[in-house]
Amino acid sequence: MVADLLKLKLLLLRNSFKRSTAQLIGVILGGLYGLGLLSVIVVALVLLGTADVSLIRTILVIGGSAAVLGWIIIPIAATGIDMTLDPARFVTFAIPMRQLLAGLVLGGLLGIPGVVTLIAALAQVATWIRYPAAALTALVCGLVAVLLCVVASRLVTTAVSSMTGSRRFKDVNGIVAFIPLIFLGPIIGGVTAGFQNSPGFAASLADVLAWTPLGVLWAAPADVAAGEPGLAVVRFLIGAATLVLFLVLWSRSLGHALVTPPYNAVTKRAGGNLGWLGRFPSTPAGAIAARALTYWLRDPRYFASLIVIPFIAVLLYFSGGASGGGFAFLGPITAFLLAWSISADISYDNTAFSLHLSTGVSGRDDRLGRAAALLVFALPITLVFTVVPPLITGRAEDLPVLFGLSIGLLLTGTGLASVVSARYTYNVPLPGESAFKTPPGTNFTMFAVQFIGWFVMLLLALPEIILAIVYFVTGDALFGWLTLVIGSVLGVILLVVGIRSGGRWYDRRAPELLLSVSANR
Repeated sequence: MVADLLKLKLLLLRNSFKRSTAQLIGVILGGLYGLGLLSVIVVALVLLGTADVSLIRTILVIGGSAAVLGWIIIPIAATGIDMTLDPARFVTFAIPMRQLLAGLVLGGLLGIPGVVTLIAALAQVATWIRYPAAALTALVCGLVAVLLCVVASRLVTTAVSSMTGSRRFKDVNGIVAFIPLIFLGPIIGGVTAGFQNSPGFAASLADVLAWTPLGVLWAAPADVAAGEPGLAVVRFLIGAATLVLFLVLWSRSLGHALVTPPYNAVTKRAGGNLGWLGRFPSTPAGAIAARALTYWLRDPRYFASLIVIPFIAVLLYFSGGASGGGFAFLGPITAFLLAWSISADISYDNTAFSLHLSTGVSGRDDRLGRAAALLVFALPITLVFTVVPPLITGRAEDLPVLFGLSIGLLLTGTGLASVVSARYTYNVPLPGESAFKTPPGTNFTMFAVQFIGWFVMLLLALPEIILAIVYFVTGDALFGWLTLVIGSVLGVILLVVGIRSGGRWYDRRAPELLLSVSANR
């Protein structure tokens, strides 16, 4: 049965290449990339064998731990990337669990990641060739480590398989997967700084990882080379016990998944609960505000804009530190981003926009409702993000000028976005799709609208921006208060003008808007 599963894996891979030329090209390019990466790794491991034991141990433990961690994390961020032997497809077959597990483990090695990991693990034997006993230990521990990588990956994949049929899980998973990319720069910078500022940082990190399931198997050969075979046995037993534990957990999780296929959960709610529709005024503008606010909280395409804001705050804080820098202007930056977030509101409606036309909603009510829904949460967030940085940095005297910039940008941008979304539409991710998907044929129009809109927003907010610059140059508090007054008054005026102008555009070309968003599919 194990051989049949392996043949099935190879057959499915071969057929997938025949079905799609693009996929075949992608696999070829991926194979060439993997081959190049593997060549570099193998050469590096061979050359590493000339170093001393402590350096070999440090590099292998850190590198091996990163490999194991990658096998665990990637399935969470991209569930289903290799489902040619999807366990759910074997529900109707009475395959013994042990044979199924063995087939899935070996099948997991039949791929570019599995082959690269296996060869790299075997190549470390050459690193320890000067120490025969350590080389033999590296061979055994390397094979066990590769099995641990595959089993851990399959365990994670199986554990979340019951949730992959849920749209909510897919939406949240797509957003969460994007978060590490935001911090990739600071993480790399922090680790690099640690290596540069502390010569013993790498060795200390390896010492910690050597007692975790991530690095314990990669550290055992170094113990043998250092004349501590007893310690190597302990580490091997920890690694083997981890593999057995993961196998047991995977077996139980897989057994549950085979008899409990994925399903879309249906949430039952008590009757009479209108949600936000029961909290806003019973007017057309109030109904649209309630609907728009519901989208902000439940549609991942909107929610992705909100979840990124706190991470931008963290990013600015660690990039500029508590001394200020970009972190001091967190409030204006947040206001700028939130205000522009409704510039494609009608595009996101897609065919649901027909409800506005069929019910005869006026352009003013449509624009007012969408702007009100945004300001309900954008105004408190902006105010908090404006107040906190000056208090942390000890620059409370900057609060008036920062308030003026933040309020001016938020209100001005909301008014401008109310005009833009009624005038320009372009392809956006469809309802139910990933918030970060880029539809084809979108780039030029989207970027043109975005960059021109940003430029116009800054141009409209130029009075308070100039006053703020004068304040920071002269330090005169009068210009800070003038920024607050001008930003608030001008922002309110431009918000009203934007809602009215956007409403007139809406009334004039509502049928064209519906035709446009209906074609963006």
